[in-house]
Amino acid sequence: MDNNRDLFDGMVIFCAVVDENGFAAAAERLGHSASHISKEVARLEQRLGARLLNRTTRTLSLTEIGRTYYEQARTIVEDAREIRNRIRAVGDKPAGLLRVSVPVSFARNYLDAWLPEFMETYASVRLHIEASDRMADVVAEGFDVVVRAGRLDDTGLIARRLMTTRLLTVASPAYLARHGMPETPAELAGHTLIDFSYRRTATTWEYKGDGGRRIPVSVAPRLVCNSAETELSVALAGAGITRLPSMACEKQIASGALVPILTRYEEEPIGVFALYPSRVHLAAKVRAFVDFLVDRCGGLPATGTTG
Repeated sequence: MDNNRDLFDGMVIFCAVVDENGFAAAAERLGHSASHISKEVARLEQRLGARLLNRTTRTLSLTEIGRTYYEQARTIVEDAREIRNRIRAVGDKPAGLLRVSVPVSFARNYLDAWLPEFMETYASVRLHIEASDRMADVVAEGFDVVVRAGRLDDTGLIARRLMTTRLLTVASPAYLARHGMPETPAELAGHTLIDFSYRRTATTWEYKGDGGRRIPVSVAPRLVCNSAETELSVALAGAGITRLPSMACEKQIASGALVPILTRYEEEPIGVFALYPSRVHLAAKVRAFVDFLVDRCGGLPATGTTG
């Protein structure tokens, strides 16, 4: 059975011998010994079943079939080099389609305002942004980058931290005026709750007590949805208590439209990460976008929700 790699390697060496008019000159150009070059040409002739070169102690000439082979092989080698050079040129410059998945709140509060600058800076990059709160599969769905908040599973993906956010329990002043302020996690049982459908433990909200002990609270939400934006809207309307990343509701908290509750029981801040498949042969467009996000997130005001 033919070894295609050996066939192509032999083709490159054979063309170099002809171009340099000798084994020694070809060896110097390719960084091999003259004996290695001679053996590779002999192996190529053996695989082809034809003599390509006439050799004497002083001269080297092409046979008739060798000249035909050289003319075709040289075209193939030059085309392969041109393809390689094009790939390298594209790899060095951010260009092409970049597919990105980000949480809706991250897009609304941050990315939407940053995109025009990225588009102006990297004019050769075309963007496909999916703003969704679902857990997109980077590899299976063909995304170049996804932004996720929370504890990361061991997915084999590369993670760059963008910021930190806190998981806050919030309600509107109107809701609290009607139903009262819960003082402990256990008191949530008497309230209308709004929950996120992609949460890992759909029937449990977890808090942190004295000494870092875990306080799991069984919940029976009145509304479960797959959008942080819907959670936010319903809570703002005074229809219940929900838990949101601070990056999704910090403006509403700052304006007084939402009130953080159970703050003494908050868990530790969670990371927001840019995830991508591999550092090996990382496309320039991916590196440029991730570096851009890291830079912009690093320039956000120190509000206690970023870092």
